[in-house]
Amino acid sequence: MKKTDFRNIITDQDQMSEAFIVNAILAFSGGFQDAYTYITRDGVFANAQTGNIVLMSTSFLQGKWLTGVRYLGPILAFILGVLIADTVDKKWHKTSVIHWRQIVVALEIIILFAVGFMPPAWNIAANILVSFSCAIQVQAFRTVGGGIVYASTMCVGNLRSGTAALSEYIHTKQKENLHRALYYFGIILVFALGAGIGGIASMHFSQHIIWVCCVLLLAASLLMDFDRKGIQKTHEKKK
Repeated sequence: MKKTDFRNIITDQDQMSEAFIVNAILAFSGGFQDAYTYITRDGVFANAQTGNIVLMSTSFLQGKWLTGVRYLGPILAFILGVLIADTVDKKWHKTSVIHWRQIVVALEIIILFAVGFMPPAWNIAANILVSFSCAIQVQAFRTVGGGIVYASTMCVGNLRSGTAALSEYIHTKQKENLHRALYYFGIILVFALGAGIGGIASMHFSQHIIWVCCVLLLAASLLMDFDRKGIQKTHEKKK
């Protein structure tokens, strides 16, 4: 990557949301949420909708309709979350008051904070809300490192893309391919850490531990806001 390109990444107000540190925090939170719902909320995945589809289909074909519906809710919520995030993008993308992705993160924080109060009897509703939260995040944050397409709440696509980039580096020796591979595997590692820590924490602290994700998301939002304000001051000085 050329120096001019790197500077553009740093100074473009839309790009802090693509910084590795921000997306690493989001990936950690994504892994944490997946472990949380699976361990604390009746074995339902927050992010891994492939797993939910497999479990839903198996339940329905076995005639276990109520069990199947338990997985259907998060799947539908994930679809709705993507639609909502896309709407927020289209409506507030050009606002200078707040970054549109910060609106998405604020909505996530509110949702997850509410989930922390929900008792086990409300597990179905809790899973639906967490899946919705994960969906708006994965739709809003789709690139890292100045344009590398990735997912902050799941690993299959990242694993494939990272391995493909590594293969390209092995055959071409081009460093940009190695950099892309490292970005992908770095995100996967952070996601795995979030899942592991989230899983252990969920075993000990039950439903309230989801509030850790609220703190993580707040940190990510503040990083984006700090960068946006710094860039605005830079532009004002230039004028």
